[in-house]
Amino acid sequence: MIIPVLIMSAMGILFGLGLAFASKIFKVDTDPKVEKILSALPGANCGACGKAGCAGLAEAIARGDASLTSCPAGGDEVVGKIAEILGVDKCSVARKVARVGCGGGNNAKDKFLYQGVKTCAAANLIAGGQKACSFGCLGFGDCVVICPFDAIHMNEDGIPVTDIEKCAACGKCVSACPKNIISIEDASEKYYIKCLSRDKANIVKNACKVGCIGCKICEKLSKGAFIVENNLSKLDYSKLSDATPLKLCVEKCPTKCIIEAT
Repeated sequence: MIIPVLIMSAMGILFGLGLAFASKIFKVDTDPKVEKILSALPGANCGACGKAGCAGLAEAIARGDASLTSCPAGGDEVVGKIAEILGVDKCSVARKVARVGCGGGNNAKDKFLYQGVKTCAAANLIAGGQKACSFGCLGFGDCVVICPFDAIHMNEDGIPVTDIEKCAACGKCVSACPKNIISIEDASEKYYIKCLSRDKANIVKNACKVGCIGCKICEKLSKGAFIVENNLSKLDYSKLSDATPLKLCVEKCPTKCIIEAT
């Protein structure tokens, strides 16, 4: 009995020594900066940077193949940490957030009773979804489920709302929305139109209580900062001035589709 035990022990020692020797021979030296950069990144592995994960981005930044601002989820804080690691000057990053371009939800009519799988992707396969407005949110929260930062929640009207403090603008919600109503915008742009319908006013009124009807009241009040094109109002931030009465535009909008983000 003792001989087999000794043989197995000897084999174990030999294999262990072989593995140790192989690890020395085939060791791949890594840039110590990569580990430091990786520790500075959020670690969400959201893929918003275009890489498979944070490790891939850390390697690319260390090689000089990606910029300091490549991580949209990190913001200024992460850029500052990476700049310090690399010994370069920090560059500022304009903070961005996800905006939902629909306020319909319970204020929008359904064109049929949907009884299928409760996801937006599934509902959209059936005649573009149950909503009478072909541009509107389907309300099943695919964007909520996919958000890695817990930054989107459904409100009482059945519409996803972004938590500006938590949102990292990773863009996963944008990809998840089959109606293409979520976009990544500058956080400094507080006012926006919470509607994307390009239907004529009578169609919008029949489908939704809070849709843009292209009445041009905001266009007239703002003296061109708001522009109505294809039956939909848009805010051109390049035309804003201190004299632009944005709050008045919000107040006078008949369907209350102009939103001031808080």
